[in-house]
Amino acid sequence: MNIYIGNLAYGVTSDDLNEAFAAFGEISRATVITDRETGRSKGFGFVEMPNDDEARKAIEEMNDKPLSGRNIRVNEAKPREDRGDRPRRPRF
Repeated sequence: MNIYIGNLAYGVTSDDLNEAFAAFGEISRATVITDRETGRSKGFGFVEMPNDDEARKAIEEMNDKPLSGRNIRVNEAKPREDRGDRPRRPRF
């Protein structure tokens, strides 16, 4: 199951997410999403757990709990919406 984690402190790393969620079971991947241009955290990330029961337990236990000084929002990640043919912003 893919889990969305929001309201992350900007200093939280992928390793921090992995460590926080590993208490609930096996982690396939933990990723903090960063801005392509600056490398700075966007304040959210994802944790993938192969066992759905462990993932649900992690969501239940971690939602609205503090991580690095901020209460995080944790829920099952929704599939990415199709962005259609929206033009991409040019990068300079």
